[in-house]
Amino acid sequence: MDSLIAAAARALAAGDPLAALNGVLLREDAPGLALRGIAMAQLGDLVRAKQLLRRAARAFGPKQPLARARCIVAEAEVALASRDLRWPEQSLDEARATLEVHGDRINAAHARNLAARRLLLLGRLDDAHEALADRPPASFPPALRATHELIAAGIAVRCLDARAARDAFERAARAARASGIAALMAEVDDAARSLVEPAAHLVSQGQATPLTLEQVQALSSQQRLIVDACRYVVRDANRTIPLATRPVLFALARILADAWPQDVAREELIHKAFRTKFSDESHRVRLRVEIGRLRALLSTLADVTATKRGFALMPDGAHDVVVLARPFEDKHAAVLALLADGQLWSSSALALALGASQRAVQRALDALASAGRIEAVGEGRARRWMTSPVVGFATTLLLPSPLPNV
Repeated sequence: MDSLIAAAARALAAGDPLAALNGVLLREDAPGLALRGIAMAQLGDLVRAKQLLRRAARAFGPKQPLARARCIVAEAEVALASRDLRWPEQSLDEARATLEVHGDRINAAHARNLAARRLLLLGRLDDAHEALADRPPASFPPALRATHELIAAGIAVRCLDARAARDAFERAARAARASGIAALMAEVDDAARSLVEPAAHLVSQGQATPLTLEQVQALSSQQRLIVDACRYVVRDANRTIPLATRPVLFALARILADAWPQDVAREELIHKAFRTKFSDESHRVRLRVEIGRLRALLSTLADVTATKRGFALMPDGAHDVVVLARPFEDKHAAVLALLADGQLWSSSALALALGASQRAVQRALDALASAGRIEAVGEGRARRWMTSPVVGFATTLLLPSPLPNV
C-alpha cells in the first residue's frame, strides 16, 4: 500500500472524507477507486459511491479476494444507507466469510453489523439479535463498537426493554466519544432521545397522558387491562391476546375500552368499527357475530356484556381499563415512522419493511405528498421519498414488531 492510499484510509477512518479525496481523487487503480467510493458515500453521494465501489470490486477481481470482499461490504453499507433493502444478503454473507478466513476480524464484524441493521429495519428482531452476536471486544475500533451498541439499543427499544436500551446507548456514547467522529456522536445522541420523548399516550376515562418508553414498559399490572393500539393486542401482566390480524375485533375492543366503564350504543359501534354512515338489520346481525367472536377471544381477560343500548367491557379481576395509543394517530403512521429517520426511501423498500404491497404503500405516499407531509426526490424508478423527523415524538411504537414473548 503506497503512502497516499494509507493516508486516505486513515482520513476515512477518522471521518474526514475531504482529506481522503485530496490524495486519491485522480486515482483509477483499484485501491484508489475503493477509497474514492467510501469517501463519496461519507459525503452523501450514494449513487456515485456505489458506481466507484463496483468498479473497484471488478478491478480487484478473484485474485484479490480480501480486497474484493471489503468492497462488497462497503457497497452493502451504501445500499443500506440508500435504503436498498433488496440488496442480496448472500453477497454480504460470502464477503464476511472471506474476511474471516483471511483474518480480517474488524471488517467481518462490520459486515455482521450491516446484516443486523438491515434485519432491524425489516422488523426481524430475533434474526437481528442473532446476527449481532456477542459484544465486540475492546480491541475493536471505537467507531465499530459504537455502531454495534446502537444496533443493540435499537433492538432493545423495539422490544420495549428500556433498561437494556439505556445501557446500550451509554456504551455507544462512550465509544463514539472515543472515536472522535462528530457525526457518530450526533447519531448516538439523536437515537438516545427516543428514551425521553413521548413514545405513546395512555388513555383512561377520556384523559390522555404521554408516556416515555420506560413508562410504557412499566405499564403492565395485574390490576390493569390494556388495549394496546400500538401493537394491536389486548393484555394484562400475564396474558396477551393478539388481534393484529383481526382489525374489526380490535376496533370493537378499542371503542369499548375508550368508553369504559360506560357502555357503547350499538349504532356507534356499527358506525366506527364497520366504517359506515348508515346501518340496517344486516349490520346489527354482523355486530352480534363480531361481538361473539371478541367475547370468545377475550374470555380469559374480560367479558363483553350486553346492555339495554349496546355493549360494555367488563374486565376479569382488573380494576382499570386503559388504551395505549400511538404518539400520534394517523392512517399512514407506519410509513411516516420509517420516513422519519431522515433517509431517502423507495416505495419498494418501504413495502418490504412494512410487509405490505408496493401499491398500498404508493397510495399512502401519494396521500401524504398531497397533504404536504412528505416530498419526493427524483423521477420514475429513481424516485425516493423523505420527510423531517416527527419533532417531540419517538417513532418506536409506530414501527411493526412484536411485543416480547408474544
